Amino acid sequence: MTAHDWFTEHSAEFAARTLDPADEATFQAHLERCEECRREVERIERELAWLPLGAPPVTPRPGLRRRIAEYALGTPAPRWTRWAVPIGAAAGLLLAAAGWYAGDRRAASLAGEVALSRHRLAAIEDTLSVMRQAARVLQARIDMDGKQGGLVIFADAKTHRWNVVMHGLPPAPNGRYQFWFIYADGMVRGAEVQGDPSRPVMFTTEMPSRAGKVMGAALTLEPMDAKDGPPRGKQLAHLML
Repeated sequence: MTAHDWFTEHSAEFAARTLDPADEATFQAHLERCEECRREVERIERELAWLPLGAPPVTPRPGLRRRIAEYALGTPAPRWTRWAVPIGAAAGLLLAAAGWYAGDRRAASLAGEVALSRHRLAAIEDTLSVMRQAARVLQARIDMDGKQGGLVIFADAKTHRWNVVMHGLPPAPNGRYQFWFIYADGMVRGAEVQGDPSRPVMFTTEMPSRAGKVMGAALTLEPMDAKDGPPRGKQLAHLML
């Protein structure tokens, strides 16, 4: 491997800003004197410009902070007069039951929000790890009913996982989108894809658990009743490794 090969292999990591600070500084200095690498980095940056590389911040629901404070601090018990002791006892029991129920509901709600945030963070970290280690980035154009979209695959040779990104896909007309793995002896079903023209669709997938080498990938528009067997619908995109 030559020194220039190193810069060529790490162009995607530099464009995604995932290199170590020292390597990023070295790459930046190299770009000032290498026109070929500058063009490659600019191309990758244009391809990555639309990717959702972050999760938007979640705004707490109105009154959430106040409810947490009330639950933690509690409220002082009211002072009842002697003649209202029986009523006060009954009201106290009612308030205690209501407070326990509300507190239990708040705790469950907060636990659910924390679990959801952790799940989203883990998914983002997993996606970025595959993109960072991707040895190859493949892309193909999708033409459908006068509209253009795209298929991009980040292939991680170490973990044998792919990040698959599709953009510009309208909702499937009278069918469903199907992702395929291409083998020498045929095609194996991957994930079913839901089209959304307003934003890219991204998923991480592992290689099928069968003998043979994956040679490429494809996207087809399958009939609704085609849930097994070989492709029966129109092929929209085709990529070979």
